[in-house]
Amino acid sequence: MNKKNSEYLINRKDNQYEVVIGLEVHAQVLSESKLFSTSATKFGAEPNTQVSLVDAAFPGMLPVINEFCVKQAIKTGIGLNAKINKRSVFDRKNYFYADLPQGYQISQFKDPIVGEGKVILDMPDGQKEVGIERLHLEQDAGKSIHDLDPQNTFVDLNRSGVALMEIVSKPDLRSPDEVSAYIKKLRSIMRYLGTCDGNMQEGSLRADVNVSVRTKGSKEFGTRCEIKNVNSIKFMQMAIEYEANRQVDLIEEGKSIDQETRLFDTKKNETRSMRSKEDAHDYRYFPDPDLLPLEVSDEFINDLKTNIPELPDDKKKRFIDQFKLSPYEATILVSDIDTAKYFEEVVAKMGKNKDIKLAVNWITGELFAVLNNKNLEISQSPVSAKNLAILVNLIKNGTISGKIAKTVFELMLDGDKDPQKIVEEKGLKQQSDPKAIEALIDKIINDNREKAIEYKQGKEKLFGFFVGQAMKASGGKANPQLINEILKKKLQ
Repeated sequence: MNKKNSEYLINRKDNQYEVVIGLEVHAQVLSESKLFSTSATKFGAEPNTQVSLVDAAFPGMLPVINEFCVKQAIKTGIGLNAKINKRSVFDRKNYFYADLPQGYQISQFKDPIVGEGKVILDMPDGQKEVGIERLHLEQDAGKSIHDLDPQNTFVDLNRSGVALMEIVSKPDLRSPDEVSAYIKKLRSIMRYLGTCDGNMQEGSLRADVNVSVRTKGSKEFGTRCEIKNVNSIKFMQMAIEYEANRQVDLIEEGKSIDQETRLFDTKKNETRSMRSKEDAHDYRYFPDPDLLPLEVSDEFINDLKTNIPELPDDKKKRFIDQFKLSPYEATILVSDIDTAKYFEEVVAKMGKNKDIKLAVNWITGELFAVLNNKNLEISQSPVSAKNLAILVNLIKNGTISGKIAKTVFELMLDGDKDPQKIVEEKGLKQQSDPKAIEALIDKIINDNREKAIEYKQGKEKLFGFFVGQAMKASGGKANPQLINEILKKKLQ
């Protein structure tokens, strides 16, 4: 695999192949009720306890559009810099499956609610624009459960009728890393907007991954295969790696690639054929006769635009301008809405004489390490923004050293303790009295006269020895900056 200059190419003999990827992301609309019924959408409920007669497709039951879901889709479209279509149509997508009680899915085909848009990715070698083809609303199917009984498959209709936004990208992605960045950016935008919680473990964000390959420099697209329902970024990346190499091997052997739908086996780390890829005509789309075309006014759209919060790209620009952060630091902090909120709360609690850089280092360093180790989200942080701000200020004003701060931080983790109280109770206050430190250094130099002479004769590495002795003599509490300043004067 060649990744020079961020190019993701597959090498075979004298040939180099480029991977072309497009994603169909299925994002569950954050709504308390379903797209066409009043049934609840809460995750983890007992099977078949959140099912209305509409969801179960009882004869004569008519769908009624959920206005809130429409608003959520439009808000997402605005967040994707996309065209909002004032007229859209709901269609019936016909196919049979046991967990699809109607025998069709209500979706949108030719006239989606959101048209073309774009997403900007921050990649290591610069920004990349990924085109959005469309966003349409559709209802989810139920869930087939195969592992409760050796002879029977059970069906849970709790998900049946839940509102989904299908976000279709253009085939602009060229590597597993770009796919990872794209999914994270989409998730971030929707979480900022409050339109999807992005919880992949609960199935509220999943994707169909379209993969094809072509020789480097070719303008023609290869035959694509669709990998259905991948529910983690890691699995998406693994599936793309395997599928791209499988297709390249077929081409190299002089064989053709069949356009088909495939599944990714996470245990064997391979894709396998599921069925031949359907085209639109296979689904026999036609406008749903029970639903009128959906028409929204300019006023309706503009009202939603006025309530759009600050989105990741705008927040990143503000963080760079206002807090003088590097683009890299700002990207990390805005990537998740809760991280951005935590950072801004820390900054607000630090008061006037604040060290923003130090706060960023502690959030992205010490705090992130603890969260990763404990597998926690920042919203579950064992250290509050208020107490982290106090800790950073204690370092900034010289009350404690950076080294002592790490000890204090460890003690803070047990119940979000106040760092000020820890410093007082444990006697960890940094010694910053110049006269006391001078007296301590005089004694160390006096006890190590030979080394002091060697230092003056050019053995500069011994400076570290004297610093270490001073820190040891002070029990690690002496101000390192003062030790360095006084030692330099005394050893001249």
